[in-house]
Amino acid sequence: MKHRLLGAAVAAGCALAAVGTGPVHAAADELRIQAPYGTVLPAPDANGSARERTLDVQISHDDLDNAVPAGRLTVDASEIASFAQVSWPANCAPESATRAVCDVPAMPAGTRDVSAALIGLRALPDAGLDASGNVRYSATAGELSASDAETRITVGNGPDLGLSQAPWQQGLTPGTDHTVRSTVTNNGNRAVERTLLWVNASYGLHFKERHANCEYRDNAIGTGALCVLDEKVSPGQRYDLVTRLRIGRQALYDRLDHSVVPYSDAALEEARGGLEWTRGEGPELNLRPVAGQRAAAGEDDVDLSDNYRIVALDAKNTADFKVTGSRVRGAAGDTVTARMTVFNRGPAWVASLGAGSPVATLRFQAPAGTSVVGLPEDCWTQLPSDEGPSAVTYYCSSPIHLHDRASFTVDVQLRIDEVVRGARAVVETAEDTELPVGRFDPNLRNNVSSIVVNG
Repeated sequence: MKHRLLGAAVAAGCALAAVGTGPVHAAADELRIQAPYGTVLPAPDANGSARERTLDVQISHDDLDNAVPAGRLTVDASEIASFAQVSWPANCAPESATRAVCDVPAMPAGTRDVSAALIGLRALPDAGLDASGNVRYSATAGELSASDAETRITVGNGPDLGLSQAPWQQGLTPGTDHTVRSTVTNNGNRAVERTLLWVNASYGLHFKERHANCEYRDNAIGTGALCVLDEKVSPGQRYDLVTRLRIGRQALYDRLDHSVVPYSDAALEEARGGLEWTRGEGPELNLRPVAGQRAAAGEDDVDLSDNYRIVALDAKNTADFKVTGSRVRGAAGDTVTARMTVFNRGPAWVASLGAGSPVATLRFQAPAGTSVVGLPEDCWTQLPSDEGPSAVTYYCSSPIHLHDRASFTVDVQLRIDEVVRGARAVVETAEDTELPVGRFDPNLRNNVSSIVVNG
């Protein structure tokens, strides 16, 4: 299980987000419950005591232009009453030992999510290793209701490495140094002798040092590192993990991905993926202890849900997209190729590594006297409507990233049904709800061009 997690993380160095294609439409606001998919409670030790785990439940919504009033989160932990004790936070009013209603703060316009409850769970002294059950949630706020959610709770015996979540960091200046700090903790009941750390810094970020106990590999959207950390991490022990970065000239919407698992030779080989990695030559990267206690050594990580974290790093930068069209000629009945290109003049690269949205979407219509008879794969059609355009409109989306000084080209097949001298159609970038071009492009005047037929 631990190998699969790190292998998936390394694979993410080549594709950090699922690529979505097709049109993005504005929708009515929706309330969502964000809770851990599952968590493992450390089994009691010989004295019957057990470490507490915390469920961090948040409420979010989709439309940032909409203000959401204060709401309520209902939590039902009755399924785990036979093997776990629940500790309720101050904003939750218990109706019983296993059920409570929690006050959720309002979300003003511009706020995406808020913390709803930090719920403590601890295995009971007689909890068995085969015990499991669900904590269930429902939520309302004003006229909005969220779909129900749940967290699977099990009991495990072994080490449990976890990474703290560093906050979203904005307003970074290209050309400066920046440090990302997180904490490695063993929440289990057995120790980890060595740790395997995977880190990926996206293209606009650069590692300040290449450590001698790490191996590095450049990929299409950044640089990955595999590090073997020799510090023993015992139950309850916390270590500071410091990653020093240079904010590159190309930085804009960047991110740092990292994960930790107990080290094994097999885990390292699987993480390498059969590829060539280059060992660093700088000082070793070490974990620095914060606090903790010692315990006997262990092996497998019992809960992988908190082993992988993403830190968003946004820089104060821009990327100037320029659109070019083309001129084509032909007789009636001919099929010609019209080429449209988006060129990123920089200085930043643009990437949608989280949402996986295209960073540019081209919108156009067929010039007079022609018909579109061939579209690339990542294109789609919007038919005329009373509320939309009066003619068929076509959209073609780019990949989820576009490097500085790179371009994206679309070739469309046009059939000339009738020769109309100087027939012209506008080609322009369309605003995407996930990553609007106007958010980063300082010059939208050059985002418009034309397809000209026989002109």
